[in-house]
Amino acid sequence: MKKLVVGILAHVDSGKTTLCEALLYKSGEISNLGRVDHKNAYLDTNSIEKDRGITIFSKQAIINLENTKISLLDTPGHVDFSAETERVLSCLDYAILVISGSEGVQSHTQTLWRLLESYGVPAFVFVNKMDLISADKQKILTDLKQKLSDGCIDFENKNDLFFESIAMQENDLLDEYLENGFVCDENIKSAILSRNIFPCFFGSALKVEKISEFLNALDNYTIQKKYPDEFGAKVYKISDDEKGKRLTHLKITGGSLKVKDILPDGENESKINEIRVYSGAKYQNVQEGCAGEVCAVLGLSDSFCGMGLGFEENSSSLILEPVFTYSVKILDNTDLTTALSIFKKLEQEETQMNVVFNERLQKIDVQIMGDIQLEVLKRILCDRFNISVEFEDGSIIYKETIKNTVEGVGHYEPLRHYAEVHLLLEPNKRGKGIEIKADCSFDTLDKNWQRLILTHIGEKTHLGVLTGSPITDIKITLINGRAHQKHTEGGDFRQATYRAIRQGLMQAHSVLLEPYYDFVLEVPIENSGKALTDLDFMGASFLPSEQRGDATVIKGYAPVSKLRDYHKSVIQYTHGNGRLSLSFKGYDECKNADEIVEKIGYDAEADVENTPDSVFCTHGAGYLVKWNEVFEKMHIPAFNPNKDDKELIVAPKRYQKLIADEEELLKIFEQTYGKIKRKVHNPLKTEKHNQSYKGKKVISGPEYLLIDGYNIIFGWEKLKEIALDNLEIARIYLIDRICNYQAMKKNNVILVFDAYKVKGAVREIEKHHGITVVYTKEAETADVYIEKTSTELARNYRVRVATSDNLEQIIVFGHGAHRISAREFLEEVEMFEDKMRKFIEENRE
Repeated sequence: MKKLVVGILAHVDSGKTTLCEALLYKSGEISNLGRVDHKNAYLDTNSIEKDRGITIFSKQAIINLENTKISLLDTPGHVDFSAETERVLSCLDYAILVISGSEGVQSHTQTLWRLLESYGVPAFVFVNKMDLISADKQKILTDLKQKLSDGCIDFENKNDLFFESIAMQENDLLDEYLENGFVCDENIKSAILSRNIFPCFFGSALKVEKISEFLNALDNYTIQKKYPDEFGAKVYKISDDEKGKRLTHLKITGGSLKVKDILPDGENESKINEIRVYSGAKYQNVQEGCAGEVCAVLGLSDSFCGMGLGFEENSSSLILEPVFTYSVKILDNTDLTTALSIFKKLEQEETQMNVVFNERLQKIDVQIMGDIQLEVLKRILCDRFNISVEFEDGSIIYKETIKNTVEGVGHYEPLRHYAEVHLLLEPNKRGKGIEIKADCSFDTLDKNWQRLILTHIGEKTHLGVLTGSPITDIKITLINGRAHQKHTEGGDFRQATYRAIRQGLMQAHSVLLEPYYDFVLEVPIENSGKALTDLDFMGASFLPSEQRGDATVIKGYAPVSKLRDYHKSVIQYTHGNGRLSLSFKGYDECKNADEIVEKIGYDAEADVENTPDSVFCTHGAGYLVKWNEVFEKMHIPAFNPNKDDKELIVAPKRYQKLIADEEELLKIFEQTYGKIKRKVHNPLKTEKHNQSYKGKKVISGPEYLLIDGYNIIFGWEKLKEIALDNLEIARIYLIDRICNYQAMKKNNVILVFDAYKVKGAVREIEKHHGITVVYTKEAETADVYIEKTSTELARNYRVRVATSDNLEQIIVFGHGAHRISAREFLEEVEMFEDKMRKFIEENRE
């Protein structure tokens, strides 16, 4: 029996949930038809959905046909919950697109069609509500062909016209039709799978008309994918069951998943405790889930929507995205920390919501798709978490991009640190987002450093310089960089990379972008003048109006800021006879950019957390260089991004003689001994000399690293959050990470935990996967133990101490040990974790 995952999608109020009921009823899965208006629909299980009469959360049902087992995924139809729908698409084998017979192809229908095309999902079309007087089959079919695809074909009458329409979609099908007079089912199935043919059926879900024929088509004209033996899965939803247990909903795309299997879970691994197959609100426990099936698992605590398991990669950002931002006002006694943790939990579940915490202002902001989502969110917070909130200061989420190509330079060189990064920033096509790549020789900059720089580019939401809004639609290319043999650490390149992006943006011609809606406005003919005047005042772009009976239909697009409340005006001036349908189009240039920039009042140079300035070093001390003076101070010659041949810009004067002298010596050497290949000497880089100095003992041999455990726990933000809830878990988490780090670094690690205030405690020393873990005795602090141990070890070995305790740093430095702060140590650990991941991936291949 075939196993298929089929999603059902529609513009709101097209009868999608009613069709689900009809499919389940006709297939024998339910004995009675539920109705949305009766609040007893099989898949609308949530109380909010029943109250509102719309689907808000995606849900699963099982349909068993003669040759096929279908996992049906019902998705939201309202535009505010489009992101929930989009996340499901990555798991689908086929889709059912529901069209209203009275409305035809609507604005959100076209958005859904574009999403199906982007994700490569083959689709069946069911035109619903054909029992209404206004439904015209031929008109709807023409509409489908014009607005969606010429491959939309009526599958109800398999006559000569049917096969002619099929044959026109592919050359191979045409050859078969000309030879045989028909096209076989196998080739039709292949054409459907390749998205060249879209079977269309016309019926009424409410009256259960043409449902059996539609089910037969799903059974006979679909093909099951071939899945690999290796395990893989894609997470599409996170939820809680009625008992508060965390569920990870996923589709298995390879191999199988069994209860008690161990899976990656964030930075740890977790055991699968339970596997459930849901159908509506009910579920069945199974011991194993196989490829091609959808299930919900218990045991993963750090999973997220779009997460890839096994061979699957994590999904990229969604095409649809939030366009509004609101500040959260807590009305009860819930503290900010608790509220933030709840909002973060909901963020994992709600793919269409982003949570941003403004640390400086100590406030929570939520980014959402629309007002209905806001109302639903308020209800969820009240019902599930007993928190009362209001949302205020609703505003548009703006973005920024650039119009010209620039080179950004970031230099970071406080004492005993060094990194310089050169990035090329180029305008990208609208809607492409940030694209990152490297065009830098490994001879110039080591591969590991380059990978680290690319990671730093992608790990953060970089802000523009006009309004401090996120940047988008920019190509960022690493073109040059430099590290120091002795002083460069991973965190140095993070600083240099951030500053390079920011310095480039300061030079560029920045452009403010705002979100746009596609709209369809339908008003009585007598109100068409008012509607056209309003749209023109908004700066909307629209096609010539159409006449549909006694109504005028206008289609176009306009800024979200202008359309967000316009439906209220439409209802008012048409006395309830007008309708406005909206769907997210994307971002484009802001119509009133100067006004918005002035209103926001963002000062890019005053934003110290996103500085464009660089840090250089002279006479043993670091000093700040303003972004517009960096080109005079930088250590690597710049490229001119405005020239196709990337003409070299003359280096700063104080380096010209050094470069000229080196080139002259190289020329004389090659004239004498012939052409040679060698690394170009960098006069600014300190070379390592294998010379010893008289009277100075050269310490070699193994390195010892002493770590102040609790200092690190409360110095790493994630561990600090864990420790506030459970210190024991934070300690275990740190030990595990240090073990992985030591396995790659191959040094001697002593991790010290303070038992100073533990009455009766004696010193305990444990060996844990290659590291030594020390628990100090009563009245002995970790500081004291580290100071004594570092003093002894520093006489014969290289010693480093990881702590952010300033006094302790000074003391251990005086004893001959090197010190490293908690922040610097975290960056070093992350670098070695990257190396470990790369090693695992290479060996897996």
